[in-house]
Amino acid sequence: MGRPTLKQQTQNLHEVIKNTAWKEITDKGASSLSLRAIARNLEITAPAIYNYFPRRDDLVTALIVDAFTSLGESQKRSIASIPASKLAARLAALGLAYRDWAIKYPQRYQLIFGTPIPAYEAPLDITLPAASWALVPLIETLQTLYDTGKLKTEMLAKLTPALKSMLNSWQGFINKSGSQVQLEVLYLALVIWSRVHGMVTLEIGHQNPSFITDPGELFRREIENIKIQYLHRSENA
Repeated sequence: MGRPTLKQQTQNLHEVIKNTAWKEITDKGASSLSLRAIARNLEITAPAIYNYFPRRDDLVTALIVDAFTSLGESQKRSIASIPASKLAARLAALGLAYRDWAIKYPQRYQLIFGTPIPAYEAPLDITLPAASWALVPLIETLQTLYDTGKLKTEMLAKLTPALKSMLNSWQGFINKSGSQVQLEVLYLALVIWSRVHGMVTLEIGHQNPSFITDPGELFRREIENIKIQYLHRSENA
């Protein structure tokens, strides 16, 4: 194998490896990711990569964390310029930004939400905090709506003991960061995310009926329906 080029030597090899991995995923899919193939593409020795990522799974984990971080940052940016009092606008912006990010980075989206990579098991102590952080902007927006009496929760079905127990576990995880989040807020965060996520997954996977020529129109209407369903009329006025 040839030695790294001067340009490669002066760059952050850790980031160069990950960028090359994303290209490999784009070209061949995540299941074909290979450290040796990346080394060949970079014209460096395999041990040079092993110094950063001893196993392929270590690289996959780093890419998953980066993908969730990128998603979380895009969510934060989407509401940064919207006044804190405009909660309905913030909620809509978060949903629209989720779709925009998925369309811009389909490989990242598929890596964290698509078909699992054979023989790979994500280390939850590393990936779970990143995944949870990506939902923080939505959870915080819903919690503020709840605190100000603008979130519709009175018509929700009663929490079953089993579901309450699961949400309590999630609540305990989140509250370690100092946040105080209600169980119904967590429930609605999951439900709203699943609705947005489902539509985006159909679009990214080209699974919509052929007559849906503009999935964006369908998606934007669903965002408005979410606002109508879960926000009190005064907040949508």
